[in-house]
Amino acid sequence: MEEEPDDDTSPRTKRKALEKAKILQRERDRTIFRLVGRVLKKPEAERSKEEAAALLQHRETVDEVCKRQIRRTVLKRKQEEVFDDADELKEKVKHLAEAFREAKHLVVYTGAGISTAASIPDYRGPNGVWTQLQKGRTVSSSDLSKAEPTLTHMAIRTLQKEKLVKHVVSQNCDGLHLRSGLPRHALSELHGNMFIEVCTTCSPVREFVRLFDVTERTSLHRHATGRRCSHCGAELRDTIVHFGERGTLEQPLNWKGAAEAADEADVILCLGSSLKVLKKYACLWSMNRPANKRPKLYIVNLQWTPKDDLAALKIHGRCDDVISLLMEELKLQIPDYERAQDPIFSLATPLRPEEVNSHTREVLVSPEGQEDVSAETSEQLEEATSVQGGWFGRGYSKGRRRKGKKLYN
Repeated sequence: MEEEPDDDTSPRTKRKALEKAKILQRERDRTIFRLVGRVLKKPEAERSKEEAAALLQHRETVDEVCKRQIRRTVLKRKQEEVFDDADELKEKVKHLAEAFREAKHLVVYTGAGISTAASIPDYRGPNGVWTQLQKGRTVSSSDLSKAEPTLTHMAIRTLQKEKLVKHVVSQNCDGLHLRSGLPRHALSELHGNMFIEVCTTCSPVREFVRLFDVTERTSLHRHATGRRCSHCGAELRDTIVHFGERGTLEQPLNWKGAAEAADEADVILCLGSSLKVLKKYACLWSMNRPANKRPKLYIVNLQWTPKDDLAALKIHGRCDDVISLLMEELKLQIPDYERAQDPIFSLATPLRPEEVNSHTREVLVSPEGQEDVSAETSEQLEEATSVQGGWFGRGYSKGRRRKGKKLYN
């Protein structure tokens, strides 16, 4: 009598057996990896014969563990903040001042580091937003509209006024360059401005500058602010460009101005930027020119940046400290920020009566209007929960892989 075929040889059974074998192999690999890791942490003299034999048996795993350790060490070094001593800092700033005097078309690129003095955390510093999120920590909430232009913001405005700086390209969304008095034509806010919402249905795009952070309800791929255009009734949106998004708005991004400035630049000064994002924008680095004809690059940052090796000079110092010394060398005064002269008050479009309660953010008040703030409004502001802007910290969590996987920007 002929035997019946064995069902265990079916394709489905084979596939399940193969998957099980792969799972078991991964578990064995993890066990070996942990074993090798523990052994390598011990001094060689303290390793048992069995442990020494295990290292010889699993040479590939030993190599991989060592490579990972090297990568961690390099990453840790890159995240460390380095400070030039006082004498070295002064000497470097003298070279920077000379570059300012000789430059025909100097462009400044700014990052979060120029706003830390305004109590706005940076992103990749030891206590930065991304650093904290990568460690699984929460970022403390704050109303970022309370910030005011720093010494560096006001100095940059003066340098532009004195025609020593032709254009400013900023990654920051805090609106502090605009509030310092820097002209719109000389500013590119590549990632948007927290005080500006726009109607993209109107042609040309209609802009509404507000006296509060408009990004309360917005985040990655969700840009509606909850208000509507007073001209066509369409939904207004913020101007923020989150990770993975492409900014297409003409203003306040002003990519055209940024590209034209970079094309003419003979000197580029990078202030407080890790350059990990800016380095991806080829049009900002004149990559179409031969290497010896590209702009001279000067970097002011406490941490490593991917452009350090290309820089004519790297200054390890806080932006305010470096800029203070620079302005002394150039014999220029840095004006104080005066709220009464903040251009945001003249640019702002008032909310319509039905929109007054469309947000819970604190409203910027000019010195003249300070006394007109009603008690009711003050109570509402005290009761409102202080929360982060939709541009600050959000748009990152959705760009993260599951725990244990690599994080990316």
